[in-house]
Order: sequence, then C-alpha cells, then structure tokens
Amino acid sequence: MEHVIKLLIVDDETRFLEAIAQRLTKRGFDVRTATNGADAVALARREKFDIALLDLKMPGLDGSQVLHILKDEHRFLEAIILTGHGSLESAVELTKLGAFSYLPKPYEIDKLIETLKDAYEARLRKKFAADEAKIGDIVSAAVGGTALGILRQLRQLDDERR
Repeated sequence: MEHVIKLLIVDDETRFLEAIAQRLTKRGFDVRTATNGADAVALARREKFDIALLDLKMPGLDGSQVLHILKDEHRFLEAIILTGHGSLESAVELTKLGAFSYLPKPYEIDKLIETLKDAYEARLRKKFAADEAKIGDIVSAAVGGTALGILRQLRQLDDERR
C-alpha cells in the first residue's frame, strides 16, 4: 500500500496558495493549507504532516519562526522554504534551523515535486533509523532483566522519545 504524502502549505498570498495546493493535490499529495504561521502551527498540532512547505515572508509568525516551532514539535517533519525574497544568507540560516531545502518563487512544478519526494525519503530514513535504535534499546532492556525492570526501561525509553 502506497502512502500518500501529507503536505502542509503555508503562504499569506491566497491566490498563490490555492493554485499550488490545487496543482499538488492533482499530483496525488494530501494537501492542507494555512494563510498564516499561527494557523499552520495550530493545524500541525491537530494533524500529522510529512512535509511543510513554508513561505518565508509572512505577517505575524514568519516562515523561519514556523520552521523552528514545527521542527521542535514534530521530530520527523521535513520543511521546504519557498520564497520570492530569498538570499544566500537566509538559505544558510534556514538550513541550520532544519529546513530540508530552499526554493525560489516562481517555482518550477517538476523541481518542486522532486524536492518534495526527496524530503519525504529523508523523513522516512530518519524515522526508520530512530525505530531501529528504539528496537535495539528494547532488545537490550529485555536481555537478562526482570519483568518489572524491563517495563521500567521500556517506559523510560518511551518517555525519552516523546
């Protein structure tokens, strides 16, 4: 069964937002939209997303602030910055904050889709690596321990990963 990529798109330009959401929905993405950073953060707290596509310049919470919050609250979410106001300095800074990629507006749909798929693959790699590490920790906890000791270690492992 193929997983449909859940995509959160955030942009204060509603015509652009509607157009890109429609194009990506037609290409098979499960798209939700927000016209500002606060709504995007609230939506991401209610629903799980694989990738966030963020406009950099928005009133209120801008793209870098939304990126920081989303990366802090959603461990495996990948984010792509899409902006018409970019610079090399902001690209470097946003990459340091955890952005997967940085694309200029106007965008080329094929390049955007390729970047979205690459971001999704990176998300899966990170998630699988974390799952493998957790399984290793569980196996280590189970070897030679008492039932109560194993349960305590499992609870601790679970708490550490939240």
